[in-house]
Amino acid sequence: MEIACLDLEGVLIPEVWINFAERTGIEELRATTREIPDYDQLMRQRLAILEREGLGIRDIQNVIDGMDPMPGAREALDWLRERFQVVILSDTFYEFAEPFMRKLGWPTLLCHRLEIDDKDMITDYKIRQPDPKRASVQAFHSLRYRTIATGDSYNDTSMLSEADAGILFRPPQNVIDEFPQFPVAREYSELQAEFALASERDL
Repeated sequence: MEIACLDLEGVLIPEVWINFAERTGIEELRATTREIPDYDQLMRQRLAILEREGLGIRDIQNVIDGMDPMPGAREALDWLRERFQVVILSDTFYEFAEPFMRKLGWPTLLCHRLEIDDKDMITDYKIRQPDPKRASVQAFHSLRYRTIATGDSYNDTSMLSEADAGILFRPPQNVIDEFPQFPVAREYSELQAEFALASERDL
């Protein structure tokens, strides 16, 4: 049995922080793990900006409510679910993800949680464990599942390396250059073909 492990933002849904940056006009919030590989550094930067600007969880959720999965994402996810067990491994937060999960048909999601005070301000974040995407794939291996993984950013590369096969989906050129060992898919049809090819190989 095989498990398909998918990143969420950049693979199935648009980048939440980029959309929030566009809505608020705060250019600094456009930064993602495509530019800043250190996730803690990135989140600390984001939380400091939110505090400085007086923006809370409701402000972000209002933007998320108006967002949809990427065109073709639901169909690609359904295609995968017919052929694999599918788990989304993401560095997003449950407080962000619920509207998207509803629109994607409630797939299994493993991600993080935010700490929010009584004024709806985000005070901190809690990751499930260090390097959680890699750790999840390791756990699936311990259960004797083969894994095929896809993601788009630096924070996905440890998951792709740990998986039996890894695929980059619409990555920036800097990630392609640094991780040439992974095939690149730019359309969902190409991603499906890469999953099918990896599944057929004797991994």
